[in-house]
Amino acid sequence: MRANENTMLVGDQIVLVPYREEHVAKYHEWMASTELQELTASEPLTLEEEYEMQRKWQQDEDKLTFIVCARGDGTGESQDLQSALTMIGDVNLFLKGDRADPEFEAEVEIMIAERAYRRRGFAATALQMLLSYATAPDSPRPLPVPKERLVVRIGEKNEPSMRLFEKLGFAITKRVAVFEEVEMRFQSEGAPGSWVAGELRPYSSL
Repeated sequence: MRANENTMLVGDQIVLVPYREEHVAKYHEWMASTELQELTASEPLTLEEEYEMQRKWQQDEDKLTFIVCARGDGTGESQDLQSALTMIGDVNLFLKGDRADPEFEAEVEIMIAERAYRRRGFAATALQMLLSYATAPDSPRPLPVPKERLVVRIGEKNEPSMRLFEKLGFAITKRVAVFEEVEMRFQSEGAPGSWVAGELRPYSSL
């Protein structure tokens, strides 16, 4: 999405950076995994197709994509910080439909591809940083997204993901037996007071 093509969100443990050409080779390596293909309901692409997908997503106005990176020993300055990042996954928001349409929704996805970084709280933090950015009143166009339009669809056997989204204020609103998945939507009642927000900084290719 053009809105975030030059923006990174900096947190204490992770940094969200826009999906750029320099990330494609590693992303392609991840998606060669049958496990990740099944978890993300994705079909394998050639490396050339992956590069084309990245270029398309960077320009699309309906896809907000960040690469999730673990922080290293950066000094805190943007360029030094970028050089000390380790790619561990991605987090996405897909805008579906016209905003004026009552059926408009923003579907959330998260993937922590590197096994060593799973079950350590990185997914929860990445999601909060993305959602804070996407729903903030001063977010760049075509954002912000109304919180009540946030939705996630999860395999019905993926209980850890369901628990994760429950903690962020989502609740099951539908079960789709034919796809063996549940639909969860953000519920303002009983939701956390706020999500962790990342510090906005400019991002440039290394």
